[in-house]
Amino acid sequence: MIDGEVWLRSEGAEARILPDAGCRLGSLRARGLELLRTEGERPEEWGSYPMVPWVGRMGGARFEFAGAVHEFPADAPPHALHGLGYRAAWKQVAGDAGSAAFELALADPWPFAGRVEQTFTIRPDGLTTVLRIESDAEAFPAQAGWHPWFRRRLAVGEPLELSFEPAWQEERGPDHLPTGRRIPVAPGPRDDCYGTPGGLDATLLWPGALRLRMTSDCAYTVVYDMPVDHVCVEPETGPPNGLTAPATHLVRPGEPLIATTTWTWTSVGA
Repeated sequence: MIDGEVWLRSEGAEARILPDAGCRLGSLRARGLELLRTEGERPEEWGSYPMVPWVGRMGGARFEFAGAVHEFPADAPPHALHGLGYRAAWKQVAGDAGSAAFELALADPWPFAGRVEQTFTIRPDGLTTVLRIESDAEAFPAQAGWHPWFRRRLAVGEPLELSFEPAWQEERGPDHLPTGRRIPVAPGPRDDCYGTPGGLDATLLWPGALRLRMTSDCAYTVVYDMPVDHVCVEPETGPPNGLTAPATHLVRPGEPLIATTTWTWTSVGA
């Protein structure tokens, strides 16, 4: 049961945000077309939701930091999936017709005091979303990203075509976690992480309907295109199972982790 919703509207575009369902986009309509999967059997299977304070799978549902091991519920056994934010209720802290901000206090089972803010800003031709993770006291490792479920087919036009140019592909082990080895980009179907060190710049084209350009300052991108009806393109600040990696960002008081993604769309004629 979803108790509340926040609508953002601009000419030709509207977004439905569900604070109590992980502060996700439950719907995004552009030029009269619904772009997202609007329902699913499990919370990780629909809409477009934030992944905080980690992204993707956490191996063995545990990570080590500063000599301590921290364990989490294995909601994708044996791993912990997509962070804590997408299952939580967020609080709206600001908003008007075209923008809104929401906040989540990081709490048990997360062992460090902090908060996350997510802001949405809609325009006639696009949507910008920002995630900000802050520490209240000590330094801690964190990641941020988004997991959108795009419809492979819209109400009109042809099936989705995805194009982007990653610098490398993370080798995926039999446990679905990156091995740490970078390999050449391989053909799909994909449930894989890619290096986008200069930031993501991807095109999602539904011929005869819509072209969406997705840009982000995130240095990694996961693509999941195995489902028959949906495609996920996920900007992330780090790779899955990355909280213990040497390159993981440390959030300190006054030094937040900030990630931004912008979706810009244009109509495409038949």
